[in-house]
Amino acid sequence: MDRLIMLGTGNAAVTRCYNTCFVLQNGERCFLVDGGGGNGILLRLEQAGISLSSIHDVFLTHTHTDHIFGLVWVLRMVAQGMNAGSYSGVLRVYGHAEGLSALENICRATLPGKVCAHLHKDILLHRLADGESFCAAGVPATAFDIGSTKAKQFGFCLQLPGGGRLTCLGDEPYNERCEAYARGADWLLCEAFCLYADRERFKPYEKHHSTAMDAGRLAALLHVRNLVLYHTEDKTLATRRSLYTAEAAQHFPGAILVPDDYDVISLK
Repeated sequence: MDRLIMLGTGNAAVTRCYNTCFVLQNGERCFLVDGGGGNGILLRLEQAGISLSSIHDVFLTHTHTDHIFGLVWVLRMVAQGMNAGSYSGVLRVYGHAEGLSALENICRATLPGKVCAHLHKDILLHRLADGESFCAAGVPATAFDIGSTKAKQFGFCLQLPGGGRLTCLGDEPYNERCEAYARGADWLLCEAFCLYADRERFKPYEKHHSTAMDAGRLAALLHVRNLVLYHTEDKTLATRRSLYTAEAAQHFPGAILVPDDYDVISLK
């Protein structure tokens, strides 16, 4: 993978940025992770310069509205492209069985038959088990259960082409069951709902989320090289990058990145 392109960086309730979803790009091949909560994903892809025809691998972490509904729009537009001859090949959607069943049910309940006709034909739903390997835009990856206390959720670990590992922990606090995938990662993608200093305002722990300070402590504990923070509140966007970085840096000496929507991070 060459680049990480953040399409959205916010939590479920944001209005000033988009829900967290992103693309990992390997040359001309793109791996889309989640879709946010609606057809805003189409604008995000367009403004990021990513064509649907370049996306042939998708990962759904879990069924929460801010992750799954954008993918319904992606599948709709890909199927329409297939019907129009503007999308070649197949689209592979990876995730756990419950998540992909929910995605299929939503599609069948809301999309036209000529779109749903592509399901299991050239829109392939790959139901992964915990610890199962798959291929994302030509790169080997492993899916893992993050041990969510809410909806079942999978993260993943990618073997980067130039060496090293990238691990996505989903959008809930770290569970020790994920240690084998996260320890020593070159890139750790981790949620940070708000600053620890703002915990009384945003109530992250009541919502089973973490703070920037928690993420910094985790990154130091796991000896990762680069920490990427996402899935945040949107009331402090003007100062988010500087304040989240400073708080995480109290505990983690490595590189800390707090991207805005559309930011591109080089993975080389």
